[in-house]
Amino acid sequence: MKALVFLLVLANLLFYAFGAGYFGRLDNPDAGRVEHQVMPERMRIVSRGEAPAAPVKAAEPAREVAPNPAPAEAAPPEVAKEEVAKLAEVPPVCLAWDHLSVAEADRLSELAANKFKDFKIARRVVAAEGNGWWVHIPPQASKAEVDKKAGELRDLEVTDFFVVQEGANRFAISLGVFSSEKGAQDRLAELKVKGVRSARVAPRPGKDSTVKLLATGPAADKKGLIAAAGKIAPKAEALLCK
Repeated sequence: MKALVFLLVLANLLFYAFGAGYFGRLDNPDAGRVEHQVMPERMRIVSRGEAPAAPVKAAEPAREVAPNPAPAEAAPPEVAKEEVAKLAEVPPVCLAWDHLSVAEADRLSELAANKFKDFKIARRVVAAEGNGWWVHIPPQASKAEVDKKAGELRDLEVTDFFVVQEGANRFAISLGVFSSEKGAQDRLAELKVKGVRSARVAPRPGKDSTVKLLATGPAADKKGLIAAAGKIAPKAEALLCK
């Protein structure tokens, strides 16, 4: 046991003496390291005294980018709505038939009321010469409306009138018949003083009177109405009116 301890102490002293250089040093301290290098032929010097530069990344090939087409300039919402409205709006058509008999005018008015309800019908009696003049309120649309108008006249203390019940002037209210236009105008002035505003003066209709019929409505039904009117009054031509 003492011999083993002695050998260990001696080995430590020898190792210390060798490391301290008591047994001499090699001329090149690094010479001994060459023997321990692994494949030294693959080593290459990239820089002397400077940090190596960062590797340059190869430039990527430029890609062609198709230009975005310029968006079409949209019209403001207000302008677009106005254009659509203008396209949608079709002006109504106005048709006129002259020199109709009372019977033809009645049948044509009834046809329009039943089959062409979008048309508004207006009648105008053209009195023959020598029939005199009359003061009247134009025909009302229905019996209920003419009764209402008659009640308004009574409220204004106008009682000398009568309601026309047939013919081209059905539901008109006659307020007097005169042989001269002056007499009719005097009667109209008297009625205005009492507050009657819808009365008017016109030639008095008679047996020889004719009717002018006006129809205003959608242009799409123009041909249909003209064709139907031609069967009722074949001699009357449909004319355009304003």
